[in-house]
Order: sequence, then C-alpha cells, then structure tokens
Amino acid sequence: MSRRESSTLDPCPCRLNDPVDTARLGRRLPTLLSIIAGMVDVIGFLSLGLFTAHVTGNLVVIAALLVRGGPPNMAQILAVPVFIVAVAAVWLIAKASERRGPALVRPLLLVQFLLLACVLIFRVINDPAANPRGLMAGVAGMIAVSAMACQFALLRLSVPDAPSTTVMTANLTNTVLALLDTLSRAQPLTEGANERLKRILKVLAGFFAGCVAGAVAVSLLGSWAWSLPVALAAVAVAFY
Repeated sequence: MSRRESSTLDPCPCRLNDPVDTARLGRRLPTLLSIIAGMVDVIGFLSLGLFTAHVTGNLVVIAALLVRGGPPNMAQILAVPVFIVAVAAVWLIAKASERRGPALVRPLLLVQFLLLACVLIFRVINDPAANPRGLMAGVAGMIAVSAMACQFALLRLSVPDAPSTTVMTANLTNTVLALLDTLSRAQPLTEGANERLKRILKVLAGFFAGCVAGAVAVSLLGSWAWSLPVALAAVAVAFY
C-alpha cells in the first residue's frame, strides 16, 4: 500500500511527528496561552483570592496561614487535588480521542474555552466575589484551576518543547541563561540559545501583558472581567 493510500484510509491522521506543525505551534501558541494564563491568574486572585494558575502560590499561602494560626482558604487547599484530577482528565480525553501531538491542540483548546466560559457564567450569575470563601466562589475557582490544568497538559502533550506559559520563574531563569550564552564570545553552555531567548521573551511579555489587562478588566468590568480570557480562548480555538 502506498503512503498516499495509507493516508487516505486513515480516519484520524494525527500528524504525530509533523515538524512543521510542531514548529508553528511552538512559535505562536505559547504566547497566546501565556496572555490567557496571566489574565486568569490575576482575575482569579483579585476576585476569588485564589491563584488559579500557580499551584505553588497556593501551597505557600496555605503553609503561611497554618504557621500563623489563621484558617486556610478551603479553595486553596482543594486547588491542588483538583489540578491533579484535571490533568488526569485531560490525559483521558487525549487517549479517548486517539490523537497525538499537534492534532490534540484544537480539542484541548476547546475544553479550556468551555471551562473558562463556565467560570464567566458562574461569576456573572452568582457574583462569588461578594463572598470569596462561599460555595459559588469555590466552584468558580475550581473550574478556573481546571482550565489552567488543561492548558498545562495541552502544551506538554502537544508541544512538549514549548516554554511554560505560567511558570515565569523558570522562564526568567532560562531567559538570563540564554541571554548570557547569546552575548558570550566563548562556546555557549546550551545549544540554540538565541532561538530559545526569542521564544521565552514572547511568553514573558505575554504573561505580563495578560496580568496588566486582567487587573484593568477587574477594575473596569467587574463581573465581566472573565470575558477577556474567554474571548482569547475562543480565538485560540478558531485559529488553531
């Protein structure tokens, strides 16, 4: 059977090792997702008192409150197991879809969009910010955490070489190392420093821009601030 015939008969051409698709996604998608992550993290923190993208931040706050004797926020405690379960759910969706690599991007972006849309609905209808530790606020927070878990898993499964869209400490470290390797006249310590520097700088700038836009949106739009990441998630689904 020829390669063309095999491709024609395959009901799900998953493009497992398509370097063109992977390279294109690696150049553009992480920047857009970093903007979404910055918005979601800031809006979640300001309106729900919860880090939706930075699980580490929730662990730090929980530990500090326990040591000081203050009651920890239940949503922050639940964020860790919810994040784990959400990543596992994304893995199951990927397995059930029988897709691999870049072919996973669109369905997982759609899952993220639906989760963020649910957060917007909860936020507008129930106004969880009026009671940041109430049940509705907790539900909205857990859905937002699930959306960010989906984003993490999406990149690791679809574009594993892409820089993180939320862990800016690692990105900043890699930026400094790549910059020094690029400027150094000696043999660089790592390969591809110049290209890596460009990719990471885009993600850093995107996340910061998302944070600023999210903070402004909370001030100006109130309950509708979540519409910004929802709109960008819809754009991601449309273009990828």
